[in-house]
Amino acid sequence: MEFDFVRSVLPLGVIVAVATVALTFMMTPSTVFMMVLPSMIVFSIVAFLFGMKHGEFRASP
Repeated sequence: MEFDFVRSVLPLGVIVAVATVALTFMMTPSTVFMMVLPSMIVFSIVAFLFGMKHGEFRASP
């Protein structure tokens, strides 16, 4: 299966969205949207970039 940008980022966005909705049931929405959501977005971007670079390194001969 060939992965392009949309097929790689879409599941990550779904995971962040589901986690955000689930956390609003346990915490106040202002805390989730002002503190938790931005940190989840930044962490997911950093982890995605590290994973992409590691995949490129592993795929190179």
